Amino acid sequence: MKTNIQLDREVVAADLLADYQPGSSFFFASPRATLLAQGTIADLPESPNGNELQSLPERAARLLAHIRQPGQSVPMLVGAVPFDPMQPAQLVVPMTTRKMGPLQFEPHERVRRPIGSNFETVAIPSAEGYVSGVEKALKRLRSGELDKIVLARSLKLTSPNKVDLRQLLRNLAVHNTHGYTFAVDLPKRVEGYLQAPPSIESRTLIGASPELLVSRSGREVVVNPLAGSAPRSEDPIEDARRAKELLVSPKDLREHALVIEAVAEALRPFCHKLDVPQAPSLVQTATMWHLSTELRGELTDPSVTSLALAVALHPTPAVCGSPTALAREAIREIEPFDRGFYTGLVGWCDASGDGEWIITIRCAVAESRSLLLYAGAGVVAESSAESELQETTAKFRTMLHAMGINHES
Repeated sequence: MKTNIQLDREVVAADLLADYQPGSSFFFASPRATLLAQGTIADLPESPNGNELQSLPERAARLLAHIRQPGQSVPMLVGAVPFDPMQPAQLVVPMTTRKMGPLQFEPHERVRRPIGSNFETVAIPSAEGYVSGVEKALKRLRSGELDKIVLARSLKLTSPNKVDLRQLLRNLAVHNTHGYTFAVDLPKRVEGYLQAPPSIESRTLIGASPELLVSRSGREVVVNPLAGSAPRSEDPIEDARRAKELLVSPKDLREHALVIEAVAEALRPFCHKLDVPQAPSLVQTATMWHLSTELRGELTDPSVTSLALAVALHPTPAVCGSPTALAREAIREIEPFDRGFYTGLVGWCDASGDGEWIITIRCAVAESRSLLLYAGAGVVAESSAESELQETTAKFRTMLHAMGINHES
């Protein structure tokens, strides 16, 4: 639309990144679009019945229908959904939303600037504790109790200075234009430790996920699970060898097949047409190779929203395990922390039902002078505890490199 105001230059998607303000903004960049939402008109109320996840789509639809006004732009809900179905989501209807095309950066703009130094690091659990947890899981897997389980660990990094979240978000975004970069304001609730004091600081969920859970545009549905991973190498020959090896790895192919089977089974009731490729392909991030399968479907009922589809899929075996209920219970027993929003969902859904939801991995929860990082690995009967430890170490690098830290934990 033309105006009589002369701008010095065209507004671009990177301007939305520059306008992000911690504490009052939701930022979400995907390969298709960049979204900045600011302010809050309404918060999604919590469920009165305890199971937050089950009633989420209905409560969201009711809130958006209440706010929607004839002749005005279509309202949307933005935010994050936790891993645990009993914990409340952090979803709001923003006051303003600006949406543009995908982020693009010139070569000279792809510079990471450190966000601080002298971070004190505490691993929870320790490397030895994580290996012990994986070995406990392997006993259950090899007895036939479980087919797969995803076990995570965390790193708490504390700085003498306040974390520069705007610079951290930019550092993540400039090297993740083919993935999903996000920042979500969180409520002042404790998360991540079983016995921690109440939080009085504002908190932010921030990260650069490679994994789309589901997008919906009209009747078109796209789901892109990732399962089966290998760390990248700086040596091009070794890097290519690892990629080729991943494509034929029996352990990783089995792990991937479990995920695709579960996702397709969850999607079929909603789609009259569903395309499931016969074999996975490779996708890469700066730190990891992943096995990837993109499923495409067409909705039978156009009233089914992106959030309803996300809830039907969550959690996939890619972040929990299989069978789901048994894997979730084993995670509670083995992991010494509450995952909170890690391996949950981040995204948006508008009043027409369109939206995009990603899996919350390669992320951290930031609070004033600290960052709590998370990384997990899929464990199957053929796994080794040391290999899973190395995989989580590689996955931490996405956040650590964005912070300007070269650290092996």
